[in-house]
Amino acid sequence: QVQMVESGGGVVQAGGSLRLSCVASGRTLINVDMGWYRQAPGKEREFVAMIRWSLRAYNSEYAHSAKDRFTISRDNAGNATYLEMNNLKPEDTAVYSCNARVPGPVPIDYWGQGTQVTVSS
Repeated sequence: QVQMVESGGGVVQAGGSLRLSCVASGRTLINVDMGWYRQAPGKEREFVAMIRWSLRAYNSEYAHSAKDRFTISRDNAGNATYLEMNNLKPEDTAVYSCNARVPGPVPIDYWGQGTQVTVSS
């Protein structure tokens, strides 16, 4: 079983920055894709960023709304992921959750409990 715990959310003014952290425990995730998703009130959960393990290296992918403002990273041990968010906008307000997808015949998704990010105008 994998436990994932996010932190770093809060209230920030538009144009500000936040750094979200997600630490996983229970098994090593060094070769597992990890990502960030968010859900705003009344909306579906949406993809924000992902860092994939491919060809012995990490590669990042971003939603269009996050590109050039957000940066996803991993720690060297591979069990933590971070989301650096700059130039935040009110539309970035949401609960941000981290995800780990363990590959296999049936991939298994693990989720954290989420951390609230509120951007005031």
